[in-house]
Amino acid sequence: MTHPFIEAFFDEPTNTISYLVGDPATRAAAVIDPVLDFDLASGEADTRWAERILAFAAENDWQIAMVLETHAHADHLSAAPFIKARTGAWIGIGAHIRDVQKIFRPVFAMDDLATDGSDFDRLFEDGERFSIGELDARVLYVPGHTPADVAYLVADAAFVGDTLFMPDYGTARADFPGGDARTLHRSIQRLLALPENTRLFLCHDYKAPGRDEYQWETTVGEQRRSNIHVGAGTSEDEFVTLREERDAGLSVPKLLLPSIQVNIRAGHFEEAHANGVTYLRIPVKWGSGAKGG
Repeated sequence: MTHPFIEAFFDEPTNTISYLVGDPATRAAAVIDPVLDFDLASGEADTRWAERILAFAAENDWQIAMVLETHAHADHLSAAPFIKARTGAWIGIGAHIRDVQKIFRPVFAMDDLATDGSDFDRLFEDGERFSIGELDARVLYVPGHTPADVAYLVADAAFVGDTLFMPDYGTARADFPGGDARTLHRSIQRLLALPENTRLFLCHDYKAPGRDEYQWETTVGEQRRSNIHVGAGTSEDEFVTLREERDAGLSVPKLLLPSIQVNIRAGHFEEAHANGVTYLRIPVKWGSGAKGG
């Protein structure tokens, strides 16, 4: 088995890990879950972080052929369109992104949003295979965090998005619209059914208490043995109770509103207005007893 080349890029402001995954034989590569710099307070977007990936690829003779999204992220904006514009790469995501588009189209009053997934270049079905150069890759549908999550299995490496975290931190939340803790548990069990030595590459790390360094690579075996949420024989009902109680105390991600409305468009913003400025939407809900001005 040919092992893929894997280079991780950690974005500390969003605690996100993106990956360049390459075929050593052909130098073809994929970028997984790239981040667009975005400052919420100023409204400034920038591509500095994504340019690091492109610079690394150029310096090491990697030809980026595709951008793979594991889901429509709620905690960072995607740099997929920037990478596509610079490299000609196509953008792929799980086919159930259409469900997420249908959920959020009315939330943001995005009347011009197509809900057929056509903003993306390729929609993956469960079990679908594709190639990164000569490397065989397979799509695993792993919903629960959102209705559309997928993992990408490339040889002995699985890129699992927001399903599992490091064993000492547990699992991803399941309280976003369309998310479900029981579904997440079943998706995680599907990942844990992979061979024990399968390497798992995570999308986020937050440094569990007592750990001083960020980490994002583990194995199926390590997760089975010691994941604090699903390891050592935790039952599905126990997980659902734990996950739902934990989710009830979590705050809304800081970049939720801009991230969702951009990422369900494959990372594209709405068209700029005549003044050259692009705008994002903030749904405002009045609390009970409050009156709008």
